[in-house]
Amino acid sequence: MMNKVYAPLIDSHIHLDQYDDPKIEQMIRSLADLNIQSLISVAMNLSSCQRTEQLAQRYPSIVQPAYGYHPEQPLPDAQELQTLLLWIEQRMDQLIAIGEIGLPYYRRLEAIERGELLDEQGYQDVLSALLQLTARYDKPVILHAVYEDAAIACDLLEQYGITKAHFHWFKGYPETIQRMIHNGYSISFTPDIQYEQEIQQLAAVYPAHLVMVETDGPWPFEGSFAEQMTHPMMTADVCREWAKIQGLTEKEARQILYQNTLSFYT
Repeated sequence: MMNKVYAPLIDSHIHLDQYDDPKIEQMIRSLADLNIQSLISVAMNLSSCQRTEQLAQRYPSIVQPAYGYHPEQPLPDAQELQTLLLWIEQRMDQLIAIGEIGLPYYRRLEAIERGELLDEQGYQDVLSALLQLTARYDKPVILHAVYEDAAIACDLLEQYGITKAHFHWFKGYPETIQRMIHNGYSISFTPDIQYEQEIQQLAAVYPAHLVMVETDGPWPFEGSFAEQMTHPMMTADVCREWAKIQGLTEKEARQILYQNTLSFYT
């Protein structure tokens, strides 16, 4: 049981809808003893949004829903996109953020390996439509945009005047990192901070007041997490590793990460 003199943690990015109901029930019941306050549950598409909404209704205050269209999947057709946009717009008073949205970096790499071309403009158009909705209602946005895609995302965020941007599991180039810092965009670290040098280097330079922790569950991790079901309790491991990199005590780190997440999402 986590000592409650420590600040609680918030898993700032988890695909809760992708776990089955018994695992979700078990997970939710464990959170109080682990001193985890809430889970920001992101969505992939309309059906994912609908299941996430049901989970938020089942576990109010613990499951904080974010609705969007994940870019690492086929493009929605025009009708599908409009249906999703309307569905989200009707729930603006219920959602905590728009997300997960972004650009298909990994899908593009897979297409290149197959000798195919991806409709990159189509993905940018979907992202633009969702960012316009974000800007209209002044909501936070959760982004999947890494390396060269992050610069495009920054262009669009600046175009629409969005400042509350959370780049989850971010990887990027130095010039983009500096641009994101200048704009005050937040990032979050996953359990791979334990064993990925690139992530550890990013954690050393990104300002502490712009950092959160996440699991991106059920995505699996390596190292000491190998063959384990990804669980929000792993945010404590992320916190401890980040604390070491930053030269902080675990108590100090938890307080910073908790306040950062709370401030960003309220």
